[in-house]
Amino acid sequence: MTSPATDTPLDPAARHQPFDAGRQGPGTPTAALVILTVLLLASVTAGLAIGSVHVPPGQVWGIVTHAVGADPSEPDWSRARETIVLDVRAPRVLLGAVTGAGLAVVGTAMQALIRNPLAEPYLLGVSSGASLGAVTVIVFGVTLFGPVSLSVAAFAGALGALILVYATARTGGRITSVRLVLSGVAIAAVLTAVLDLLLLTTDRGNEARAVLAWTLGGLGGVSWGTLWLPSTALLVGIAVLLLHARNLNLLLAGEEAATTMGLDVARFRARMFVLLSLVTGVLVAAAGPIGFVGLMVPHTVRLFVGGDHRRVLPTAALGGAVFLVWADIAARTVAAPMEIPVGVLTALCGGPFFLWLMRRDARRAAGEGVA
Repeated sequence: MTSPATDTPLDPAARHQPFDAGRQGPGTPTAALVILTVLLLASVTAGLAIGSVHVPPGQVWGIVTHAVGADPSEPDWSRARETIVLDVRAPRVLLGAVTGAGLAVVGTAMQALIRNPLAEPYLLGVSSGASLGAVTVIVFGVTLFGPVSLSVAAFAGALGALILVYATARTGGRITSVRLVLSGVAIAAVLTAVLDLLLLTTDRGNEARAVLAWTLGGLGGVSWGTLWLPSTALLVGIAVLLLHARNLNLLLAGEEAATTMGLDVARFRARMFVLLSLVTGVLVAAAGPIGFVGLMVPHTVRLFVGGDHRRVLPTAALGGAVFLVWADIAARTVAAPMEIPVGVLTALCGGPFFLWLMRRDARRAAGEGVA
């Protein structure tokens, strides 16, 4: 078996990995990208049109093209509908697309770096740190940075958690993936305990409800002024990961094979973990901890385009964007006029998927043991 990234034989052990760079999917990458791009445009249109006030799809694009100056004709819609589409729904839909794409890409890379199909973006405690930062702002009413205080605190908490995890995992000047994961789990447990203590000691119901709403994840409350940061983090993250797609493919063949190919595995992992944690921190700061997107989407994508990260990364980004946009549409409409936190819906989808994935890997491991 050969790797399309190197045209050299992979480690034979790679044949027994849950996913590998050499496996081809049933569909072509170009077809998958085209289909997902069309689906994303349709999803964005639906996200802008569906809500308590229904706006016809044709009118949606009329409003958008008129706003960007591409349609000079006189508008035939009300000012209220234009405000709903451009100022209320558009930032929310775009944040959903950006967050879904980012979590899917981070999950894809994390699974390759750790060589574990159950890995996901929140593995290193970043989510717990971001949640603690956001909860601190809500409980104590901190407004140092004005309307973006919560996002700033969430990102600071994510960055602080990352520093703690690395300081704990670093022994003898080296950081192994096992120590890094164990440190992430331990730090996450401590931060979650502190968060729970804050919730128990606050005697104001409004703050407790706000904390619960944030920790469940949601896309409401976003504005055009805060959308640039997660969008920038997504673009930078995808660009860097695509540049290192070959190295991610090598890791799937095993550390020894990757080292033989000239990859400094320890240094590469450390740099990638920092990048992925920072991207995750920005996304969590913008939308809250929305789980399971980074677990489900990469595996689903690999079923269609194979395991080569040059194909998986862009396809996963589009797939994650489509998935979270529709999850948010469902969150807004299923129990209208009440809004369900989008993190609840992704968990309802992700929990069964996680159990299926564990059972699949257990059956695969049992089969290999018999063989």
